[in-house]
Amino acid sequence: MLDIKRVLQSAQAPARGDLRPLSTPWGAALDPDAILAKHPRPTLRRRDFTMLNGTWDYAITVPDGALEPAPEARPHTEQEVRDTVVRALRPETYEGTILVPFSPESALSGVGRIVQPNEFLWYRRLFHAPLFGTNERLVVHFEAVDWACAVYANGRLAATHVGGYLPFDVDITSCVESDAPVELRVCAFDPTDAGVQPRGKQRLDAEGIWYTPQSGIWQSVWYEVVPAVHLAALTLNGGADGWLTIAADIADPEGLLGTEAMLAITVREQSGAFAGRLELPLAGCVGDGAGTWRYSGAGRVDSPRLWSLDDPYLYDVEVTLHPGTGACREDSARSYCAFRTVEVARDAQGTARLHLNGEPLFVKGVLDQGYWSDGLMTAPSDDALVHDIETMKRLGFNMLRKHIKIECARWYYHCDRLGMLVWQDAVSGGDRYGAWQTSRKPTLFSSSWGRLRDDTPRGCKALAAGDARYREEWLASCLDMVRLLQGHPSIVTWVLFNEGWGQFDACAAAEAVHGLDPTRPIDATSGWYDQRCGDYLSHHNYFRPLEMARDTRKLQGYAAERGCRAFVLSEFGGWTQRVDGHAATDSSYGYGNFATIKEWRDAVRATLAQADALEEQGLAGYVYTQLSDVESELNGLLTFDRRVCKLEDA
Repeated sequence: MLDIKRVLQSAQAPARGDLRPLSTPWGAALDPDAILAKHPRPTLRRRDFTMLNGTWDYAITVPDGALEPAPEARPHTEQEVRDTVVRALRPETYEGTILVPFSPESALSGVGRIVQPNEFLWYRRLFHAPLFGTNERLVVHFEAVDWACAVYANGRLAATHVGGYLPFDVDITSCVESDAPVELRVCAFDPTDAGVQPRGKQRLDAEGIWYTPQSGIWQSVWYEVVPAVHLAALTLNGGADGWLTIAADIADPEGLLGTEAMLAITVREQSGAFAGRLELPLAGCVGDGAGTWRYSGAGRVDSPRLWSLDDPYLYDVEVTLHPGTGACREDSARSYCAFRTVEVARDAQGTARLHLNGEPLFVKGVLDQGYWSDGLMTAPSDDALVHDIETMKRLGFNMLRKHIKIECARWYYHCDRLGMLVWQDAVSGGDRYGAWQTSRKPTLFSSSWGRLRDDTPRGCKALAAGDARYREEWLASCLDMVRLLQGHPSIVTWVLFNEGWGQFDACAAAEAVHGLDPTRPIDATSGWYDQRCGDYLSHHNYFRPLEMARDTRKLQGYAAERGCRAFVLSEFGGWTQRVDGHAATDSSYGYGNFATIKEWRDAVRATLAQADALEEQGLAGYVYTQLSDVESELNGLLTFDRRVCKLEDA
């Protein structure tokens, strides 16, 4: 029975109002000279690196003939966007300083201003280049810049980039001199929801489940000196049978990679004991025509210790790239890997479940938005990331669903080493979402969930995916996300679309992701508008009694070959409880209204118990909403500032 009263209460989010300052413990103790100072990429660590986080100059400019956010006038194609940021006039003066990598909208940035869709955000940082020799390169790494940007070194355009959630590297060698001053400038442009690009939960008119937008640099910036032929990316994906799949991107801007080039991988136990060595000739690399070679291969480690929730064992890995030429030195780095297998399969009773290393596992997840009261999408410290993971483990959860956001690499590393499963969402986008199609109709009429085809022009338009350029960018960024993250053993499911937001042709998307990574299950449509594909029948249930559901229609794609999907409650709960002194707004959004914290705790525990009880009926897992409060959405197990765990006594 649908709870109409709660449906009506949640139908209209109250006006959010201004956010009041709330500091996390880590933000309050922030050292501006040591912000997120640990190596940003644990899967590819060279010994020497330099962080550029800290104080930068900034300016926000409106160009002559300002960019129009209206759909008919905004930039659409990737080339148009790149041209837009390159044409932007550099500011003659800067307005002040900003604390990178916090976006200007966040409190920790020191700016506290929302960048508008017709504005450019400029950054400037001066530093002294290290010594680098012939056939060495100086590379600046950006972990994320939202959304499109141009990067200049000493006044020369070094690179452009489009995409707000993925890391990219800029080789500035040709723009600078060894052991000399460098002026680094970045111009960023971000239309937020005035555009159609993937943007997640960001909205200019934030309220309810939609949050303050972010612009520009929002993850770490750093540099290192590398050989002219060097590893640009490395993925190590181990299975329970001991096979280790290797994917590597090799940067070779000067065309020096020789025919005798080899990748040597030494795997060691945590004690340092030798576990295996792979020597992989690179003769079969595929070039992209722009100075990067892509290698893929595999080798075997005998009798590996398997990664599991109780024993999240990581092997240390030493990687050496032998370039096959005397023109440049070898490239050496450290990484890690794990061995485990994950799949959806039938258990002994014939019920489809998630299996880890061949054993069925009941998934107890929590929705993790990855927002912080002072840093917004940027965690104020590495310890803050660890805090959330460890707290959810202590509360009895074994999975975090990273919701509509790609997190910094260190978060996945901590999940890997601490034994926390991850369901990773792709980042949603598209036109403005219609409340009727993406919320009200599926909430009121569950019969509508299987009746909308998302592979027709009409279906795409209904789900805000009518723009072909959005569909192209979403698919490209989704596949890039999989390539970036598939070496993390903690990630056990890819989630493609959520509640119809920008959804299109989920079957084709699931097949594309499965083709790229057949080692992980896929939740193709979390919430509603199921297309009978992927590995899960995935429902959201906030307003009805919790109950089982099963596939009753013919499956599509690779799921049809197996003949079954697991049923999951991929969102439920959402009970609201304000904690005075720890809420960012006077307004409250969420589900339910409780007079005391005890009543709220009783409701949360009862709801979780109801979900647990469905395991014996065939439920494969669930995702409780949610880890923390976010702005006016006060349904977290933790407060927005992470100072109070509502589910535990102080």
